Amino acid sequence: MDYLVNLSQLYPDPALNERMMNAGVTIRRVLAPELELVTDWVRRKFQSLWSSETTIAMSRQPPACFLAAREDGLIGFACYDTTARGFFGPTGVDEAERGTGIGHALLLATLLDMKDMGYGYAIIGDVGPVAFYEHTVGAIPIPDSEPGIYRGMLG
Repeated sequence: MDYLVNLSQLYPDPALNERMMNAGVTIRRVLAPELELVTDWVRRKFQSLWSSETTIAMSRQPPACFLAAREDGLIGFACYDTTARGFFGPTGVDEAERGTGIGHALLLATLLDMKDMGYGYAIIGDVGPVAFYEHTVGAIPIPDSEPGIYRGMLG
């Protein structure tokens, strides 16, 4: 099922930003030269379908993809406008880093960028961790949205 987020109700979270800074985590927009590094990492850690979507997000100007990194490398990513305009995702955090707020920070950075780009709402397609999205950004289910744009997809 797809979920809807009202972007007008989202604001930066200074406490979350400080938490990431204290943990040595940087959240930022991906740079074009990082395309292969990021898409290879997504393919290894998650799946090739997400790597394909990440390539699309990075082909936009500015790139519609954010990353979370420490000095030792990439630990998470989040994209939008991949399978369809106005859609958030794919997104993922390295399994060893889950539960630390990195996913929340990536989600918020990405959705706030969508808001800055003029979107009023974001659609989260085929939501996995429903409670996470409901709690962190007030996402609500979109009735009759399953299977949605993914109907008949190969893979």
